[in-house]
Parts: sequence; structure tokens; C-alpha cells
Amino acid sequence: MMSRMSYSAHARATLVLGLPLVGSSLAQMALHVADTVMMGWYGVAPLAAVVLGSSSFFILFVMGSGFAKAVLPLVAQARATGDEAQVRRDARMGLWLSAGYGLLIYPVFWFSHPILIALHQTDEVARLAEGYLRIAGLGMIPALWVAVLQSWLAALGRTQVVLWVTLAALGLNLVLNWALIFGNWGAPELGGQGAAIATVTVQVASVLLLGAYAALARGLRDYRLLRRFWRVDWPAMRSVFRLGWPIGLTGIAEGGLFEASAIMMGWVGTAQLAAHGIALEAAAVAFMVHVGLSSAATIRVASFAGMGDARGLRDAAVVALGLSFVVGIVVIAAFLSFPQAIIGVFLDEAKPGSAEILAFGMVLLAVAALFQLADAMQVMALGLLRGVQDTRVPMVLAAVSYWVIGVPCSYLLAFKLGYGGVGLWLGLVIGLAAAGVSLMLRFWLLAPKPGVAGEPAL
Repeated sequence: MMSRMSYSAHARATLVLGLPLVGSSLAQMALHVADTVMMGWYGVAPLAAVVLGSSSFFILFVMGSGFAKAVLPLVAQARATGDEAQVRRDARMGLWLSAGYGLLIYPVFWFSHPILIALHQTDEVARLAEGYLRIAGLGMIPALWVAVLQSWLAALGRTQVVLWVTLAALGLNLVLNWALIFGNWGAPELGGQGAAIATVTVQVASVLLLGAYAALARGLRDYRLLRRFWRVDWPAMRSVFRLGWPIGLTGIAEGGLFEASAIMMGWVGTAQLAAHGIALEAAAVAFMVHVGLSSAATIRVASFAGMGDARGLRDAAVVALGLSFVVGIVVIAAFLSFPQAIIGVFLDEAKPGSAEILAFGMVLLAVAALFQLADAMQVMALGLLRGVQDTRVPMVLAAVSYWVIGVPCSYLLAFKLGYGGVGLWLGLVIGLAAAGVSLMLRFWLLAPKPGVAGEPAL
């Protein structure tokens, strides 16, 4: 009979895994913020092009990163069962699928100018964005490989190295941006293309560092990750593909929800759109904490599933949700207590229009208090479901919640019922809450019950 871990022991184990992943997620976000800020110093048109190009790259990256996220529960479960060969095979096929996706998607980057023109972008911005994407697109494969290696290392409990490599990448990115965007230290002044070169260089350096660690570190070299890398492993590839493609589409559905909200907020007004962007940035910082905890929950749940420990699985899920709830309460208190200070970080209050943006941003931050609990619930539920290798039904539940419920509610509240930007955000809350509730119910219905004979229902 398996001994039952205490809730405090579960909390410690989750935090040991989760805190470095939280730090890594925040550092990854800082990489994109650094590019935006430094391009803002360089010029308006180049900034618009890089924002457009990087957001386009990110959408396609999210789609492909489903394979990397699928590696997380597969490897965690294989490790729990002591199957070292499967630990290697799943990660290797994650690298294969990521490379294949990167090759297939590159023509979109190369021919992005006509695509962006068709999406009603100006010729100048579309041309500059294409120059950025033709270089940045070369980094898709290394970026996805970084994501696979991060998942593999995290599933094996090596989350700290993921954090340190991400922090090193942030530092390298800042140095290369300063040199290549502005032409400092004798480097050529390349503007947006310089930012793209810096990004690709950072991605290649990151994959080399993580790959070297994975191949050479004590306790990891026995897995022989790159052994017979050239050989196709069809069963492992099918497993990673089966789990991965719904994860990618789920990410696209959620990302599209926020893209739609930005478009609709633009209909409300320019100042409201600016406040919307600022409030989302503040909410995104808090969201990264939940993302790290969600990944830790995936690993913990998958490990207990592999061991056939139903009680441990359910207790790990309860503790992960409790930690996420505590974070949500802290964030809500901060948003309600210090809204002016939080919004003010993003504004120069001396500039015209800042007062209107500040006032509306403070209102949105109050709505974001509700937003936090709903968003935390849905991302934690997705992480738990990935731990029991359930991704297809969650994809459908999420898409329906975001697009059949969330977007229509935002439109109705904002424009038909006259609540404007606040109504738009309340619609987001409704959609995310629908996703959180339906996905959470799905997990607890699937989670194996203690005392039931046989393997967990995966």
C-alpha cells in the first residue's frame, strides 16, 4: 500500500518544481518586452513592424509548441514508471516534430509581405515586418527545440537550469539588441532586422546550452537523449503528435480571444485600447505565475498517474489549485489596492491623453481582479488535464468557451448593451470562467478515484 504524502509535502514538491518555471516564464516575457521597448527607442515604423512581426511569429510558435508541451506529461509519466528508453524516445520525437513544423511554416515568413497587405497593413510596415520575419523565421526550429528541452528537463526535475538559461538568454538579448538595432560598439545599425538577428542568435545559444546540459550533466547522460537521433520512432511520434496538436490549437484559440478583444477595444476608442493593452500587460505578469504552477501540476499529476497512485494524483491537484488560488488572491488585493501605481508604471503622466488612459486603466484593473481567478482556473485545469494525457476534449471545451461564449458576450455587453470597454472585459471573464469550470469538471470526472483497482483512467 502506498503511503500518503501530506499536503505540506505536496506543496513543497510543487513549489520546488514550479518556482523556477515561474521565473523562467517571467524572464521569457521580459525578452519580448525588451524587444518592444528598445524598438520604441529606435523609431515608430520599425517598432510597429517588429510588434507586428513578433506577434505573428508568436502565434505560429504557439501552434508548434504543442509538441513541446506534450513532452512534459509523457516524459514525467515514463520517468515515474522507470522507463528510461521512453523518456528518451518521447523527447526525441518531440524534437523531430518541432523541426518538421518549423520547416513547413517557414514559407509563411518568407512571403509575409503579401499576407500582411491582405490583412490591411500599410506597405511600409508590411515590408519592414517581412524583413524581420525572414530572419526571425530561421529561429522557429531552435525556439521550438528550446521549448522541447525545457519540457524534458522540467519533467526530470531540472527546472533550475531552465531558469538560469532563460535569464542568460535575456542578458544576451539585451546586449545584442543594443549593438545591432542601434549600431553601437562598431556593429552595423540594422533596426528591426538587428532585433531579429539578436533573437535568432539567442535561440540558437539557448538550444546549444540546454542540449549540452541534457547530454552531459550527471544524472542525465544515462538517458542518452541524442542516441540514434536520426532514427524515426513511429510509436513515440504518434504519442507526441496525438497529445501535441490539440494543445497547439487550444493555445491559438486562447490567443485569438485576446486578439479579438484588442480589435473590439479599438472600436471603443484609442485611449481605451491603450488602457486595454496596459491592463493586459499587468495581468500577463500575474498569469505567468499560474503558467509555471500549471506546468508543475502537469508533472506532478503525470508522475502519480504513472505510479498508479490515485490518491497522490488527486492530492497533488488539490494542492496545486490551492497555491494558484493564493496567488490569485494576492494579485486581486494588489490590483484593487494599488491600481494607479500599477497603471502609472506604463505611462508618462505629463503627456496629453495620459489622464484618460490612467482613469480607464484603473477601471479595467478592477475587472482584472475577476479576470485573474477565471484565467487562473482555466490554465490550471488545462495543466491538470495534460497530466492525465487528455487534450482533445479540452481543446473543444476551450474553443467553445472562448469563441462561442466569450467573444459574443464581449460584443453584446460592449456594444449592444452599451457597457463599452468594461463590458468587453466582462465578456472575457465570462468566457474564461466557462473554460475554467468546464475544464475543471472534466478533470475531476477523469481523475482516478482512490481505492479503484487497476490503472488510472487516462
